Amino acid sequence: MGSHCDLYLLFVLLISVVLLPTPLLSSCNFPFVVNFGDSNSDTGGLSAAFGQAPPPNGETYFRSPAGRFSDGRLIIDFIAESLGLPHLSAYLDSIGSNFSHGANFATAGSTIRPQNTTIAQSGYSPISVDVQFVQFSDFHRRSQIFRNQGKVFDELLPREDYFSRALYTFDIGQNDLTAGYKLNMTTEQVMAYVPDLLHQLSIVIKNVYAEGGTSFWIHNTGPVGCYPYVLDRFYVTAAQIDKFGCASPLNEVAQYFNNRLKEALVQLRKDLHMAAITYVDVYIAKYTLISQAKRFGFERPLIACCGHGGKDNYNRYVKCGGKITKDGKDILITRSCKDPSTRIIWDGTHFTEAANKWVFNQIVNGSYSNPPSPLKMACQTMFGTF
Repeated sequence: MGSHCDLYLLFVLLISVVLLPTPLLSSCNFPFVVNFGDSNSDTGGLSAAFGQAPPPNGETYFRSPAGRFSDGRLIIDFIAESLGLPHLSAYLDSIGSNFSHGANFATAGSTIRPQNTTIAQSGYSPISVDVQFVQFSDFHRRSQIFRNQGKVFDELLPREDYFSRALYTFDIGQNDLTAGYKLNMTTEQVMAYVPDLLHQLSIVIKNVYAEGGTSFWIHNTGPVGCYPYVLDRFYVTAAQIDKFGCASPLNEVAQYFNNRLKEALVQLRKDLHMAAITYVDVYIAKYTLISQAKRFGFERPLIACCGHGGKDNYNRYVKCGGKITKDGKDILITRSCKDPSTRIIWDGTHFTEAANKWVFNQIVNGSYSNPPSPLKMACQTMFGTF
């Protein structure tokens, strides 16, 4: 009789943990954020390596170029702010960086799978996510060596225990999909290599876990078929354009990637028992914004704010911040829209600060997440906090 009673009590305890209302669970205290990704979350990596993102990038919030391909803050900036932390310094940036609260290994143009081209040939960064992990691992080890020396290092580098208490964010994969189209692959051929992409991404996540990381906040990829640079670069027929002006084949590939990513994370939760892994559906948030722009106070959802010519104010040969020669004078390509806060697309490829903030406000409370955990509780699993 006693054993049955014990089993019943254990069952009730497990059910109560599963059904425990979210507000009753304690919030996570993330003292440190580590980010891996591409231009959607690059706060200065590519600029440090290959030259600063030119003006008018950064003009809305930073009042000058700040390593970001946007007029202001990115989603990763809003993530840091919401956690009470300063913006993340890029790992590659040696000027004015402070890594005591976080480190950003993202670079614009990064991919999951290393590309067989140079950045000059394709625009893709040589710093793929496996390289970003090598940089992180080296940073983890060497930061402690220098921090133990005291003095200024004590203020600029993280404590060792921060690595196990950190939030690890990922936003990468978009460039891997467009890379296939740049090689004239069919939609079916691009889809065929998605499993390999996710295998390689899973290896990196496992490696971060082996370094002590337990809390993961992982974005899926956005509706690439809605971006002017994609609509300009890749041929689609009129029948393949949806009622909002987006290229359906490209969005279908993005959705296929996202579905497989979600499945890969389910497997990772089984493999990494101590990890809290949150899948964040930024695709739905971004597509909702683009398809219902007017409802949310935005206008001309597919037209770039900063650009020169082209169907959607996007010209791949003269991009935002580039120069044209007119009457013998070099003229900087600046924003042509009066108010970036009413626009979604900044330069044909990236979102404005206003759009980034809107998307962040949708995802921060867990409404677009699986499991539906708010950002501040991303360390929680059904078995407690790690």
